[in-house]
Amino acid sequence: MATAKQAPDIKVINFMRFRKPLAIMSGIMLVICLVSIVVRGLNLGLDFTGGTSVEIDFSLPVSQEQVQARLLQAGFHDTVVQHLGKASDILIRMPPQKNSDVTVGQEVLSALSFHGNPATLKSVDSVGSEVGNELYQQSVLAVLLALGLMALFVALRFKFNFAFGALMALSHDVIFTVGIFSLFHLPFDLTVLAAVLALIGYSLNEAIVEFDRIRENFRKLRKAEPIDVVNISLTETLRRTLKTITTVLLVVLALLILGGSALHWFAVAMLIGIFVGTYSSIYIATSYALTMGLSKEDFVVKKRLIEDRP
Repeated sequence: MATAKQAPDIKVINFMRFRKPLAIMSGIMLVICLVSIVVRGLNLGLDFTGGTSVEIDFSLPVSQEQVQARLLQAGFHDTVVQHLGKASDILIRMPPQKNSDVTVGQEVLSALSFHGNPATLKSVDSVGSEVGNELYQQSVLAVLLALGLMALFVALRFKFNFAFGALMALSHDVIFTVGIFSLFHLPFDLTVLAAVLALIGYSLNEAIVEFDRIRENFRKLRKAEPIDVVNISLTETLRRTLKTITTVLLVVLALLILGGSALHWFAVAMLIGIFVGTYSSIYIATSYALTMGLSKEDFVVKKRLIEDRP
């Protein structure tokens, strides 16, 4: 085997041995996610559906759980509670209310009358469903634009087959992550959208590191087969990939445990995304590029013969 002679210092892992069954599995999962997105839709948050936000300032710090429990007792359902800078400043977001903003503000203030901790109503704002729908459409366009620009970047830096593989991987990550939120009817708001956009960057970064090593090894290992070059490259970048995913995972777990309700679904989306993005960079981006045809002629720098002038 060519890889054994040209890469004796490492034990090469045959990643591409599983590419066909994993491609079938990914295809089935993507179909399930797409059907769920189309049929079930998304459990859109107040950012996309519109609603009312109320800002309350307490004299003493108060927990989000306490505020949530009081609002539920008062009949306010599906509320989102978060701190604004300090533990005594609370922002409450809720679905559209029938009463006027002034009435809603007073009802919330009355529900949050903690003994020994007086509260002040700072502001009440309402967002119509038209604005939320426009924001949702702009968010979809933002994701599509990000995918297109990322694919263009890879095409300019590498080859078209790499760009196609990267686009397939990024699309896979977005559809899979959004599909999980649709399947389990998890809240989808602007924080989750931010996580999806961050996931696109994370997944592309992983793919570019592997593409760089593949291009480098195609120039070094002239006699190796393309699939062997890919396996060697993925093996060489495996340690770096494991370090990256471990570091990001620690941060995401910290956000999930300590970030509170405001960052909870952002952390959930990132937790799903880092595993999906790492998987897709190997078995989607690289596998598709290999399937479309990689050869040493694509990467070997041809020397130009310069004729001496008299």
